[in-house]
Amino acid sequence: MIEEPPLLTLKVNRPRPTPDQLAALDGVPSGFLTDAMNGQGAMEPSIRPLNPAVLSTTVCGVALTCECGPADLLAVLGALTEVQTGDVLVADSGNWQRSAIVGDRVMGMLKNAGAVGFVTDGVVRDIEGINDVGLPVFCKGLSPNSPYAKGPGSIGTDIQIGGVSVKSGDVIVTDDSGIVVVPFEKIDDVIAAVAHIRVLEEELDAKVADGLVVPDDIKTLMSSDQVKRI
Repeated sequence: MIEEPPLLTLKVNRPRPTPDQLAALDGVPSGFLTDAMNGQGAMEPSIRPLNPAVLSTTVCGVALTCECGPADLLAVLGALTEVQTGDVLVADSGNWQRSAIVGDRVMGMLKNAGAVGFVTDGVVRDIEGINDVGLPVFCKGLSPNSPYAKGPGSIGTDIQIGGVSVKSGDVIVTDDSGIVVVPFEKIDDVIAAVAHIRVLEEELDAKVADGLVVPDDIKTLMSSDQVKRI
């Protein structure tokens, strides 16, 4: 027999990027960031902007995680007490899609707390109200079914969402192409790598604009013995 768990578990000591680190990642294309992390870091494409015609798809903020479990939003409500200006609340619902994890009023409270976005592997409700709130939301869809607020849940702990591990203090960067998680411990390395990647991308852009058809390394490969002709 197991004992009843606490309704909420809160991780108190959470790292946080500096304003300069956030500024260095703000506006960086998601593809540059994943290239800087060896082609990794993006959430599954099933987590998409809720309504890109109305709500911004571009976010750069600090991850505050919560683990809710199916059909429950107690951890989201508890996380409202922990939100700092510039946070992105990242809510693990266990991929639950039979009822919404949040609606427009919770999104309004989250915006009032200073958050700049909300990401979940679940679904949300009240799209008209969320549009009015204006907080960017990334999710798997919509359902008018309501959640409960019973717990158990956790706030600030490590979660898995969209095929990516997310820790509080990581940086969440989004654009039209997707959602990227930059781990806190890799922020400076990613910033440095992005600077190099940007130069390479600009050089290739210039070559394409000048008429490039086939990159030189592909030409070399195609004329080598590494290509078997049958």
